[in-house]
Amino acid sequence: MIRAFKPEDLEEIMKIWLETNLKAHHFVDSDYWKNNFNFVKMVMPQSEVYVAEENGKIVGFIGLVEGYIAGLFVDEKHQRKGIGKALLREAQKRYNLLTLNVYVRNNDAVRFYLKHEFELVTKQTNPDTGEEECEMNWERKACMMGGSC
Repeated sequence: MIRAFKPEDLEEIMKIWLETNLKAHHFVDSDYWKNNFNFVKMVMPQSEVYVAEENGKIVGFIGLVEGYIAGLFVDEKHQRKGIGKALLREAQKRYNLLTLNVYVRNNDAVRFYLKHEFELVTKQTNPDTGEEECEMNWERKACMMGGSC
């Protein structure tokens, strides 16, 4: 089930945020994630966040800021079960254009977004980590007159 974030979700989603970042971004010094934890925790409630729940437990979430995907995270034990896709679809229902940045070395994430019709816009080096990242966009396809979408 996908639902809107509630303040009482914060501790659970921050645990997923940290654990997933440390695992998926093993090429970034772990102190980077740990040092940014409190800042992210502070701004998370100001973002548009949707959580995925299974049996009353949060297993993933997506954070959006005006069509920018600030993060999409699924607990490691629940990955590759369609949860990320469901969270992404929730965002795609709400926006005609989505953008994001993803580390080039995060191969699974890059493949995930390409599979879900995101296109590579540009590459740049993240000034905070020194790692190369891709900027990617997804845009809702316009319906052709008389055709289906």
